[in-house]
Amino acid sequence: MTKIKDQLIVSVSGDREVVLTRLFDAPLDLVFAAFTTREHLERWWGLRKTTTRVEVLDFRPGGAWRFVERTEDETKYVFRGMFLDIKSPERFVWTFEYEGAPGQISQTTFQFTEEKGKTKMTATVLFASDKERDEMIKAGMEYGAAESYDVLDELLLQIGGLA
Repeated sequence: MTKIKDQLIVSVSGDREVVLTRLFDAPLDLVFAAFTTREHLERWWGLRKTTTRVEVLDFRPGGAWRFVERTEDETKYVFRGMFLDIKSPERFVWTFEYEGAPGQISQTTFQFTEEKGKTKMTATVLFASDKERDEMIKAGMEYGAAESYDVLDELLLQIGGLA
């Protein structure tokens, strides 16, 4: 398998949704594990110049999650939510809240499909309003996601024994 670095595709759907689509050159089980296990998430979540600590990851319907991302100057960004639905390894749904904007809670459905050893990830993010969606886009949602997924792509090569 050769590494193919596909780009993140971002589209706006309806008045409250953003859809992120990314193809990873790795099998479904490996990609799903990277999205749902502490040791993998801490290696790819966030920007390259940040570190992430997974404080809580109770991967079951009704279970909580909480990630703390720190920048080089020790600025802290905390994200949290709850798992609503899980169908391993094809999909999971969680709520997402940035603690710096309390009360602005979105819901993301992650869908994973495999074809010829590659995995397509589609994340459909539903915001409470078009205003919240537009604020998240303006804050750089797609750039942060693209960088994180690039790091994930590199990690998948390592953990898949391809590096």
